[in-house]
Amino acid sequence: MSVVKSPLSDADRKTVGEALQGALVDLVDLSLVAKQVHWNVVGPRFRSVHLQLDEVVDTARLHSDTVAERASAIGVTPDGRAATVAASSAIGTVPDGWVKDIDAVRVLVDALGAVVSRMRERIDATGDPDPVTQDVLIALTADLEKHAWMFQAESA
Repeated sequence: MSVVKSPLSDADRKTVGEALQGALVDLVDLSLVAKQVHWNVVGPRFRSVHLQLDEVVDTARLHSDTVAERASAIGVTPDGRAATVAASSAIGTVPDGWVKDIDAVRVLVDALGAVVSRMRERIDATGDPDPVTQDVLIALTADLEKHAWMFQAESA
């Protein structure tokens, strides 16, 4: 049942809904991973990495809300529940305990790389069925790629 009528065909709504749901899962998990590392990072670059991680959290949270609301706007119910995120995210597990600053940077390089790769696939998948959603995905991917660049530069 959908109480929100979509301007998209059923097939297009399915394609776009899957892209948005995948984006939501990856963004929620990215915010959780970055916050977990933020709480546990140690080392000589603690402060700069600690602050940089909060920037990723803020970006992921902002865009996850935009993505979820876009899904709702086209009649697809977003699912950000913990079990759904755990079952579907592209991000690997985070180390337990304290995380050396160099390892924290590596974790974020890997996490952002995985998310950006899947976002680019979603950009391709949504171009024809819904350019509005594609535009949302392009904007959030640009922000994620900026964070990926900065963490890669941090690890150079």
